[in-house]
Amino acid sequence: MRLPIVAILLAIFLSGCASTGDWSSDAATKANPKSSNAPRVNLKNQSVSQVYAPSANLWIRIRDGFQMEPMNSPLEIEQVRWLSARPDYVNRSMARSSRYLFYIVQEVNARNMPTEIALLPFVESAFVTHAKSSAKAMGLWQFMPATGKDFRLTQNVFRDERRDVLQSTDAALDYLQRLYNQFGSWELALAAYNWGAGNISKAQKRNLAAGLPTDYLSLKMPKETRQYVPKLMAYRQIVLDPQAYGIVLPELENHPYFVALDIDNDIDVAVVIKLAEIPEEEFHNLNPSFNKPVILSNANQQILLPFAHAEIFQANLKSYDKPLSSWTAVKISKTESVDQVAKTLGVEVDSLRAVNGIPKGMRVKAGSTVLIPKTSSRAGDVSTAMAENASLSLEKPAPPATKCAKPAKSGQNTKCVSTKTKGNSSAQNAASQHKSASTGLAKSAKNDSSAASSTKGVANIK
Repeated sequence: MRLPIVAILLAIFLSGCASTGDWSSDAATKANPKSSNAPRVNLKNQSVSQVYAPSANLWIRIRDGFQMEPMNSPLEIEQVRWLSARPDYVNRSMARSSRYLFYIVQEVNARNMPTEIALLPFVESAFVTHAKSSAKAMGLWQFMPATGKDFRLTQNVFRDERRDVLQSTDAALDYLQRLYNQFGSWELALAAYNWGAGNISKAQKRNLAAGLPTDYLSLKMPKETRQYVPKLMAYRQIVLDPQAYGIVLPELENHPYFVALDIDNDIDVAVVIKLAEIPEEEFHNLNPSFNKPVILSNANQQILLPFAHAEIFQANLKSYDKPLSSWTAVKISKTESVDQVAKTLGVEVDSLRAVNGIPKGMRVKAGSTVLIPKTSSRAGDVSTAMAENASLSLEKPAPPATKCAKPAKSGQNTKCVSTKTKGNSSAQNAASQHKSASTGLAKSAKNDSSAASSTKGVANIK
């Protein structure tokens, strides 16, 4: 018998929302410190339809929270002109933002930050959740791997929380608040987010030594960083008066777009999509952090679903009597080829290679975690230790040994002949494909995210 999948806490006081016309993200959530402040519903005894909010316009709320002074500099004017000349690009970015802006604004308000900060993903990623820069920055907020680790964003076989809507937003706002506390201005905090706090400090020290001011406009910085704040302020101008620039803002009501559901059992992504009756693309837009076709209950993850689809999911889950998950994970004890690993585990080699993204010709190193189909002997959920620490390491096969023929006469040179075969050549080609495949990941979201990069250059968060 399958266990219940969802154990959710209510993250808001509904009566308070009805009377005050505001959403609170200060309500207690589950013990997990990384738990989100998104609205949550206990699907065992509550209906998703019980969660509601006033329908005031979210854009008005954003405008009312603006605190930064417009720069009115040539750079800001240039950025406004650039965006207004590309209304289709801006409109697509605005439409994508409709899924996430309420949650971001909610968290910005909870920290008493200026709501200009909620517009920063327009600059960073054009609200493309799977955007990846050439420098390996990832997600809405373009976290670099090292910075993500500093803010406890898990990056492993199963998920990359730099792409997680809730976790990356919370981490980005925490980071920006830290930078503001360090530098005392939002302009400098934003520049440090792009260029690195150490570089801003060094620039300030150089100015102090030269007897110059240390504010944002007075510092010498790279072109990308110099344009960074003006780009954000250009979006501010568009939100303030979209008609003046030929931009149409999507209608955004002041209530959540999605519900966050905690899971008690591993569940396949395909099963969630089926039970929620949601388009696959929409599911992945809200849940871009999952790297594998299964969502792990022991990874403290939430599933985000739009309200209507959360209700459908709730209803369909009650009558679903099939296994929720068809995958489990195992750790490899010794370094072997994929064929050998598949034989040892009793799985199809093509399936093992495909689900784990292992190119042909590569060996799986000892200690790696691989995903495999569940069997009667491996029927349990993936453990917490594996869900949190899983890694996959690959290596090329060892080069072929060389055979040296004995010299016919003393004094003659020894001739060494390589035992290299066509198979080894294939392995080298496969290794090259592996490198190409890794490089190719940087081309994700190539249509709109590449346009976003042309707008801002990709943030190089230190």
